[in-house]
Amino acid sequence: MKIRIYYHHTDCAGTVYYANYLIFLEEARTEFLEKRGLSIKELVEQGVLFVVSRQEIDYKAPAFYGDILEIEARLINISKVRMEFAYEIKNQSGRLICSAKTVMACVDADLKPSAISEKVRQKLSS
Repeated sequence: MKIRIYYHHTDCAGTVYYANYLIFLEEARTEFLEKRGLSIKELVEQGVLFVVSRQEIDYKAPAFYGDILEIEARLINISKVRMEFAYEIKNQSGRLICSAKTVMACVDADLKPSAISEKVRQKLSS
């Protein structure tokens, strides 16, 4: 997934504000799921929710206003109730801006742990 860095993504030093990377990761993860036929909206309507239980980000270099960032999201692990994503964000020159990992837990409408259905698991592995 590619994104352009706009002024509103940056801080007073002209670099991407660190918390905005969480938004970029969320968007890349959503695109990853939707490319596999999984709609977050439809899952929520069925009472299947995924919540972030752990987030790691290693900032390697700054990104700036006007940069084009390429965000790669990969599913690297799936268990009964959790899935783990890894990401790399690079700028238009191929420089690594940051790497990250997100652990998502599957919960029901009452926010209790819930097993990831076989249907969802099959789509994730496609």
